[in-house]
Amino acid sequence: MEHYDVVIVGSGHGGAQAAIALRQNGHEGSILMVSRDRNPPYERPPLSKEYLAGEKPFERIQIRPEQFWTDKQIDLRLGRNVNDVDPMAHELGLSDDTRIGYRKLIWAAGGDARRMSCPGSDYASIHYIRTRRDVDTLREELGGGGKRAVIIGAGYIGLEAAAVLRKLDCKVTVVEMLDRVLARVAGPELSEFYAAYHREQGVDLRLSTGVETIEGENGHVTGVVTDSGERIACDVVIAGIGIVPSVGPLIAAGAAGSNGVDIDSYCRTTLDDIYAIGDCASHANCYADNKVIRLESVQNANDMATVAAKAIMGDKQDYDAVPWFWSNQYDLRLQTVGISIGYDATVLRGDPAEKKFSVIYLREGEVIALDCVNNTRDYAQGRKLVMAHAEVAPDTLADVSVPLKEML
Repeated sequence: MEHYDVVIVGSGHGGAQAAIALRQNGHEGSILMVSRDRNPPYERPPLSKEYLAGEKPFERIQIRPEQFWTDKQIDLRLGRNVNDVDPMAHELGLSDDTRIGYRKLIWAAGGDARRMSCPGSDYASIHYIRTRRDVDTLREELGGGGKRAVIIGAGYIGLEAAAVLRKLDCKVTVVEMLDRVLARVAGPELSEFYAAYHREQGVDLRLSTGVETIEGENGHVTGVVTDSGERIACDVVIAGIGIVPSVGPLIAAGAAGSNGVDIDSYCRTTLDDIYAIGDCASHANCYADNKVIRLESVQNANDMATVAAKAIMGDKQDYDAVPWFWSNQYDLRLQTVGISIGYDATVLRGDPAEKKFSVIYLREGEVIALDCVNNTRDYAQGRKLVMAHAEVAPDTLADVSVPLKEML
């Protein structure tokens, strides 16, 4: 049986950064990265944007050139699942029936796309955007003549895919069961702006609408039937309805967790010598009023990776990074800083009609988050307001003639 000083499960942003951070912080021992993905580590956000659009080849979304991992003596074991974890023996069982021993384990497995469960959900031509293979399959189908798409879910993934497909001259219908787009991540002002903009671009947006059945012939979809009984003809279905944290082997091994796996401020799970980071890690976040949450973002994965690597090297530092996110749709660049959970007031700064504005979220008078559309200056300066837990009068925040940096 092979043994490694550190085994990392997952090759996304978190797993890759964990390996990089270990080397940067002086770790000279052996490192193994295990991943069910068959590709060397690559960026996930471009999958629903530039990679889907064909604007970036795979080589440009790799986190590092393939030779980098060899040069840094970081072993990659790709195309393999982890079947089980034995925390007492410090061993992993892989899907190829091999067992790997570890001294420290970093779990960065992320999550699986949440699958549709309605009748017809097993048809081909139902696509999920989580991996390169997912998008390559979707691009092949679009290239083969699929020009009518139904997108289920109006979160970031769904709306980004809608923007790309409209650019590719597809007929696009977005079906969302909630009454507004981006409902789980943004306030009504931003939702209304994005809904109106997508409709201007030709997207048929159906809100407060569920999916009853997916119809098909010869294994391929032909239509989606909504809960109102309407049938929407299509060639392709894309489902963007969230993820399920990939933590099964850890929970089976006894790790605590109900929504993902629980970690402390050093990214340690309740199992000795096992850390968890990224999308699957449930933690108390000081920017969410200390609520226990999971954050699905590159920022969170990268920063947690560094915290875990430093802790392994004996430099324990609490995870307290300010959250940030982004989304590109058409000519709109949305940049978000902070977490708007529990906000009780919003301030609109700027004019949405000019496609350059910010929505500022307050809780008990404190600035907790900003959504900035084509407004990088507000994003950069507002970040400092969030980090300072600043209290600023709403009228002052709304005054675009006063830079946010002057409000500290």
